[in-house]
Amino acid sequence: MTFFENRFSLSIFDTTLTYTESIKFLYNLQKFGMKFGLQGIRALLRSLDYPEKKFPSIHIAGTNGKGSTASIIAAVFTAAGYKTGLYTSPHLISFNERIRINGKPIPSRTVARLVSILRPEVERNACTFFEAVTAVAFKHFAESKVDIAIVETGLGGRLDATNVLRPLVSVITTIGLEHTQILGTSITDIAFEKGGIIKKGIPCVTGTKSQRAVQVLRNICDQRKSQLIRIHPGGIRVKHFSLQGIVSDFLVSGRKMKNVHVSLAGEHQAINTSLALNTIETVIQQNNFKMSEQSIRKGLGNIQKYSGLQARLSIVQQHPLILADVAHNPDAVRTLCDSLRQLCLGRVYIVFGLMQDKDYKQIVKMLQKVTKVVFVVEASTDRSRRAAELAKEFRRLEVPVTEFTDVKSGIAEVLRKHDGVPILITGSHFVVGEALAFLRKEKYLTINQ
Repeated sequence: MTFFENRFSLSIFDTTLTYTESIKFLYNLQKFGMKFGLQGIRALLRSLDYPEKKFPSIHIAGTNGKGSTASIIAAVFTAAGYKTGLYTSPHLISFNERIRINGKPIPSRTVARLVSILRPEVERNACTFFEAVTAVAFKHFAESKVDIAIVETGLGGRLDATNVLRPLVSVITTIGLEHTQILGTSITDIAFEKGGIIKKGIPCVTGTKSQRAVQVLRNICDQRKSQLIRIHPGGIRVKHFSLQGIVSDFLVSGRKMKNVHVSLAGEHQAINTSLALNTIETVIQQNNFKMSEQSIRKGLGNIQKYSGLQARLSIVQQHPLILADVAHNPDAVRTLCDSLRQLCLGRVYIVFGLMQDKDYKQIVKMLQKVTKVVFVVEASTDRSRRAAELAKEFRRLEVPVTEFTDVKSGIAEVLRKHDGVPILITGSHFVVGEALAFLRKEKYLTINQ
């Protein structure tokens, strides 16, 4: 490859970055750490002529389920013929997964061009990684003239970089104890931060069960004259579940949808689907979007195809059976364990790793009940909790465990020993991403993420 072929610009006199250079530039922004507030993102968006104002959006926050819910909504809009943007984080294998249109990742050429444009303003304002990536996403959606964009918060809501949007509807999936060192140590503290995405006069749909959290959201909605729409499990009847998905009846705005196939495994996905359907119904009632029940069913039956969603109790390969799920906090792991029991998979081999900020002791205690052997691994980031520490906790609970300081070795070993037992890869997005890249023989960019 020549020098010119390795660049997206043909001029040696311009400042256009290659794709790899642009990704390295973005990752290097993590030296600034987390910086909450909207000043940085507003400066970037001002320099891009306010792209966030050029497309309608749905804004989603929550402790768990927001990635699945966002992807379900995006899949339905895509199946209905709308050009649909989807912004989620983090990615699994490729950075480009974070920014998608109709399920397809942003082209590397576009990433390089937009990062090159943003670089001076990013450096001038000492912007963070997430601020820069959010600006890239919004500019890409605006340039592509999407009909609608589904946007997931990064962390929290009130001070999250995505909270510059004025969406058609706000969605808060669940509220649990996570990132307590940042968002607060109580459910009410975290509900206040998540509820910060609620805008004046804009309806909010929530699947939150905690009455304390609901009261906080209700108070915010009352102050901002916004309608609060709650999803109740009574409007859901799951009839069948398997690794290929669920079949369920849903009650949406008083209308029944029967025998709906949802292409995501786990009974909990029925709640995420109900949340998504009620959100879509709210948008349709108050805006100019139209869609048939046929297109809704088409989207729900092909969520992975139309959104690009991965690693939600997903089948990675059949022989041997390998599943992947990015459950990385106690609530998510509890749901994962319940799903494994419902699917009658028996005790499984688990490849597992976490980041340092997670409640690993509580998670290990839950995984103990569904595992035969654990293969503890470390992702290629200094944020990873040491495998020896995780292994020590499993051994304390008398769980057979082997530890590895990298992901590839753990995967290689479990493949040697599986003897017909299903394999589950779970924990951090980084662990799952590295594992999938290894199994698929894809490149994984191991800049300290």
